[in-house]
Amino acid sequence: MPIQVIVLNGASSSGKSGIARCLQAVLPDPWLSTGVDRLIESMPAAMQSTVAGITFTPDGGVEVGESFDRLQCAWMEGVAATARAGAKLIIDDVFLGGAHTQQRWRRVLDGLDVLWVGVQCDPDAATAREVARGDRVPGMAATQAGVVHEGVDYDLTVDTTHTEALTCARTIAAGLR
Repeated sequence: MPIQVIVLNGASSSGKSGIARCLQAVLPDPWLSTGVDRLIESMPAAMQSTVAGITFTPDGGVEVGESFDRLQCAWMEGVAATARAGAKLIIDDVFLGGAHTQQRWRRVLDGLDVLWVGVQCDPDAATAREVARGDRVPGMAATQAGVVHEGVDYDLTVDTTHTEALTCARTIAAGLR
């Protein structure tokens, strides 16, 4: 059965969103793209500063509370339902819980054909991107660089440290065949 879902996991500023846009350009069929940043953007602003929601610490850490976790679970179920309804999906996520987060995705995506892609990037390169972007808490990329990949199983890994998003997307597209 052909792949229905591509899951991109990597630290903040590792290049996942750029790869997702390039995948949409190089894949022959239309693919929808969604990600954890869109989930956060869709939440009330008040949830981005409460213990129950999501808190970004001054050192670049991310702490999620009960309300965020509940909404994230519902969002994940909705994403899976979209794939089950026939849409091909690219999911851009940051597995803050490493293998635990992958297991959550595995549960909701059960029965779908998924390509698991690790997006690696040297922490110094990701930090430089983070600074250039200006919309991230400083230190987020370095803090997440290792933890998001701990215990995660991938079908394919790409490294954006010295490789452009388009080249990574073409590698992933070739992995679908």
